Amino acid sequence: MPPLSPFSSSSSSSSSPSPLSRDAVVSALRAAGCVFAEDEARLILDAAGTPDELAAMVDRRVTGLPLELVLGWAEFSGLRIVVEPGVFVPRRRTEFLVEQALAHAPDASVVVDLCCGSGAVGAALAASLGRVELHSADIDPAAVRCARRNVAPYGGHVHEGDLFGALPDRLRGRVGILAANVPYVPSDEVGLLPAEARDHEPRVALDGGPDGLDVLRRVAAEAPRWLAPGGCLLVETSERQAATALDAFTRSGLAARLLVSEELYANVVIGLDPAGG
Repeated sequence: MPPLSPFSSSSSSSSSPSPLSRDAVVSALRAAGCVFAEDEARLILDAAGTPDELAAMVDRRVTGLPLELVLGWAEFSGLRIVVEPGVFVPRRRTEFLVEQALAHAPDASVVVDLCCGSGAVGAALAASLGRVELHSADIDPAAVRCARRNVAPYGGHVHEGDLFGALPDRLRGRVGILAANVPYVPSDEVGLLPAEARDHEPRVALDGGPDGLDVLRRVAAEAPRWLAPGGCLLVETSERQAATALDAFTRSGLAARLLVSEELYANVVIGLDPAGG
């Protein structure tokens, strides 16, 4: 039986545990290997409603649960996105995809977020665009349930299914922004990911097939039938995959180019509908 954490209250004690100090929380997080222990401690202390809840949250974090799942939310593009166990946690680098979508289609009236996970990308786009018809889709039922919570404030619709097969046919030819944060880790490299991703996120949200680009190719091939004139498709990928991803976009008939953020280590391939040029 593993020893009790110093933050676990003994079941034999009838008194309430003493509140944990900030320094004690920081020390525990630092000892567990949390690089940003001070920042994490502040967030956990702010989120905990009681000493018991604080102790439980620290316990979950020091045993390896991702901070976002400990808190129940992730910050993304200035929003607090609800995250739940078994759902992909949005990465800060994906904010670059959102920024580029807004820059290239600031007047989009229909937005589709494929492979939506928590729904973070669609929610961020809708929050910036204002009145917009938002549709998000994912093949994972857990992601669909989570995304519905995050897009509800924007009147968004969430569909369960495989890529475009989940969407209503009436969206064909109407989509101004098609964002697809597809899985792009090669299958044999999933096991090399950090434990927080490997052990707590669904493989379907990570595994992109032998070279990591299976889902990207499927999205690029069908996207032109869904884009409005002048609409754009944006997909995140890695630096080493960028050339192959660009080729997939070009083969589908899109005018493609690579957008890079050195600050966020982000690579986004954008495909513009030639009909709008």
